[in-house]
Amino acid sequence: MYKTYKLSTYSMMDENKINVIQRLTAKEEEIMNHFWSRGELFVRELLNLYDDPKPHFNTLSTIVRGLEDKGFVGHHSFGNTYRYFSLISKEEYKKGALKRVVNKYFKSSYLGVVSSLIEQEEISVEELRKLIDSVEKNKNH
Repeated sequence: MYKTYKLSTYSMMDENKINVIQRLTAKEEEIMNHFWSRGELFVRELLNLYDDPKPHFNTLSTIVRGLEDKGFVGHHSFGNTYRYFSLISKEEYKKGALKRVVNKYFKSSYLGVVSSLIEQEEISVEELRKLIDSVEKNKNH
């Protein structure tokens, strides 16, 4: 019923897979941040990272199993308990999340994103020029 994944055989960096990275709920993302910052964890260890009032053990366990079903975490078996680990890096998740936003709100146009940032004065034309210069400089190396 439970799956064990190996990091070397399951990478979300594959361009096809990055398209299917699912959105995480706020609580799922909070839990993933613990895995990303601390590495492998038992649910009990995850529970101990929370201040009082702590969530219920079964609640955390259910969310972690849901993350496993979505392909975000895998586990190693230790008798009848499991130590969970991230299958996707935070950087991979961020790339997938950005791609999802661009596809959903900007018709897959990164130019549309940049235009919107300029129109809303979130980035100046001068900052954009510096960004372009930096990208061009890095391409030449």
